Amino acid sequence: MTDHYTGGCQCGAVRYEVAEAPGSIYVCHCRECRRQSASAFGISVTVPRAALRVVRGTPRFWSRATDSGRQLDCAFCPDCGARLWHERAGAGPDAPISVKGGALDEPVDVSGAIHLWTARKLPGIVIPPGAPQYPGEPD
Repeated sequence: MTDHYTGGCQCGAVRYEVAEAPGSIYVCHCRECRRQSASAFGISVTVPRAALRVVRGTPRFWSRATDSGRQLDCAFCPDCGARLWHERAGAGPDAPISVKGGALDEPVDVSGAIHLWTARKLPGIVIPPGAPQYPGEPD
């Protein structure tokens, strides 16, 4: 990915720009990521909160507890419901947020992704040999 990229929801009501290259790419196999993506896993790209700028629309937020006990604020489109990014509740502007990979205009290369919650991955999902992986969420 470049150091500037764009994304948004399914209906186009919310659009954003990110002005920094991703820090890490994660493939998460937890139950919540599977539910929110309606797929076998969720893909997240981390960037500092200050690097994301909403350029159209206003996302809504829903908060939930994570399996690790943290509180997570989840940004989504109020019209189509597409998840856009996640951020830890109360984190500052330099804290990392997780931009949802499926909401980016250009696909991310997951070949070097870190796999989280592998203890909960679906049967038949193959993690590439040598990929960093954690049975839960790393500290």
